[in-house]
Amino acid sequence: MNILVAGVGYVGTTTALLLAELGWNVIGFDTDKSKVSTLSSGTLPFYEPGLDKLLHTQLNKGNIRFISDPVQAIQESQVIFICVGTPSQEDGSADLQYIRSAVTMIGTYMQEYKLLIMKSTVPVGTQNLVTQWISEAQKSPLPFDVVSNPEFLREGNAVYDAFHPDRIVIGTDSSAAAQQVRMLYRDIDSPYLVTTPATAEMIKYAANAFLATKISYMNELARLCDQLNVSITDIAAGIGYDARIGKSFLQAGIGYGGSCFPKDVKSLLHIANNHGSSLGLLQQVVQVNETQHQYFMEQIKSHLGIIDKKVIAVLGLAFKPGTDDLREAPSLKLITHLLKDGAFIQVHDPVARLPEAARQAHVRQVKSVQDAIHGADAVVICTEWPEYAAEPWRDLACEMRHTAVFDGRNMLDGTQMKAWGYHYYGIGNG
Repeated sequence: MNILVAGVGYVGTTTALLLAELGWNVIGFDTDKSKVSTLSSGTLPFYEPGLDKLLHTQLNKGNIRFISDPVQAIQESQVIFICVGTPSQEDGSADLQYIRSAVTMIGTYMQEYKLLIMKSTVPVGTQNLVTQWISEAQKSPLPFDVVSNPEFLREGNAVYDAFHPDRIVIGTDSSAAAQQVRMLYRDIDSPYLVTTPATAEMIKYAANAFLATKISYMNELARLCDQLNVSITDIAAGIGYDARIGKSFLQAGIGYGGSCFPKDVKSLLHIANNHGSSLGLLQQVVQVNETQHQYFMEQIKSHLGIIDKKVIAVLGLAFKPGTDDLREAPSLKLITHLLKDGAFIQVHDPVARLPEAARQAHVRQVKSVQDAIHGADAVVICTEWPEYAAEPWRDLACEMRHTAVFDGRNMLDGTQMKAWGYHYYGIGNG
């Protein structure tokens, strides 16, 4: 049996390689011919630890191939995973144009029964729309099932998450389709939850919105901790031991970013608004996140004074460690503020690269942390890459013009940094 994965971005490529590793014959399809060519040559178009090794292994085994011909892709496959993007529109709603384009092609070119599995994050009720769009595109009525099977991959940990999921959610009203999906994941040890399609779609949004809420709660609390001269880091440790709360997503910082949390929370708010419901808590989650980098910037300015002509070393571009994803990255927002105030920026990130729009005379990306902090008036840490904690900070102070360190992720030992002569400032640590 051939399995088609339509859309070979981050989610699609990971899903395709998981299925290939499980022994299925997989076809990766994308309309972007350069992406298809890159993957066919054994190169990932993005950074994800461990995924490149899986790609090489499965290409060599012949379990996976990548093509850009939709007719061949659809007609040679019995199962189709939909993994295309659903970006935010200006009003916060999810843009379904890529979903509609993909399923319309499927309806047009299918010649037999197809099982469609929706991996893309979509608004509640999209399964009904997909069913309608396929039926409208068919030249003659042919049977098919549409199942919602949301993904819960963490960027930087996608390989582990793919093979060790906390749960596998299957949204369908067909018991036969549910059994087919379970059979595809036959060697994965995981709890299975079979729900209606709408419930499965909602589970994805609810999960991301809850995690975003934990982050904004800690960030808002950190602002108060600065006023009270207490440590948000110690508070996180103290409440994290409570099993009802858990230790994850309690680290205060400069806000969440990436391709999921900002988009999904806003989409859920849009869904609620369309149904006459108010999600006031989530509205505040967004408000805190959108102002957290501004709060940090005010902290920087209050300690540095005039920013104009100062050299600022920015450590970390990616929205989180383990990825090169710059979507909604707080680092880019901070860089924009610093440039407006006349700063000269020296940036370092182990894997992420400055976008073309950010490359100008007053900002440059360097190859090492030492290059970034050389002659700097201040260091601003935006991403908690482990490499930054491992730097020999004791010996680096002499590289700087002024030894101010603004730790936007509270990843360094502030007491030790001060003992080494730094003016150290975290978030929510007094």
